[in-house]
Amino acid sequence: MNVRMYAKVVGIVIVLIGVGGLILGEQSLFGVLNIDIAEDIVHLVTGGLMAAVGFRGSDRAVHLVVGGLGIVYLIVGVLGIFVPNMFGLLPSGYETVLDNLIHLTLGVLGIAFGFFLGRRSDRHPAH
Repeated sequence: MNVRMYAKVVGIVIVLIGVGGLILGEQSLFGVLNIDIAEDIVHLVTGGLMAAVGFRGSDRAVHLVVGGLGIVYLIVGVLGIFVPNMFGLLPSGYETVLDNLIHLTLGVLGIAFGFFLGRRSDRHPAH
């Protein structure tokens, strides 16, 4: 999978999680993930941004957005372990290990795809 496909797929999934959270309100998503309205909005914005660059952005923009959001998600994953309510931004807080694991995974994958994987092929396209 290349960075553009990663941005498209992950962006759409994150948007769907945001929409699902808005529909369900301040309760858990599928009984697994804790979702607050603030997090729903962040999911809509970050997922929408990632999907938008995946479908229409330049190669450089895709790498920067995926890598940048990877850093953000990694920070959120680490903070979620130590500050589950994100300094009061998430009233329900992160109650499950799964919330943090998903954010940490998105962070690591975003950084890998955005900054390390596929960069060589972008600089030297095949003829």
